[in-house]
Amino acid sequence: MTKKIVHVVVGVIKADNTLFICKRPDVKHQGGLWEFPGGKVEAGETVFAALKRELQEEVGLTINSSSELMTIEHDYGDKCVKLDVHLVTDFTGQAHGAEGQQSAWVAIAHLDEYNFPAANVEIIEKIKTQC
Repeated sequence: MTKKIVHVVVGVIKADNTLFICKRPDVKHQGGLWEFPGGKVEAGETVFAALKRELQEEVGLTINSSSELMTIEHDYGDKCVKLDVHLVTDFTGQAHGAEGQQSAWVAIAHLDEYNFPAANVEIIEKIKTQC
């Protein structure tokens, strides 16, 4: 039996040399780890529409544009994810944990001080070389 792949859009929100990250609630998959905000792409929704919706809901930002950074498929064993990762530098609003989650602006050089889900390792490596 083939596992269902959960399609997720991820926003790497960058301002100056910092990135906005959030901590996953303990009760969710990969709970207690830090992540770049985003969420599931709904049926019939474009990746950009999902990115705009999710970042408005999760962190209170209005996204004006984004650029594709990478796509990752990762098997956690209990769940497979396809991550459409976008770099977001054109936005309005003040980023915050709009759903009550812990959040922070972190210097790119300090990302290694935070524990991220395994699928995020590739994202962090790419950010260090391209951002």
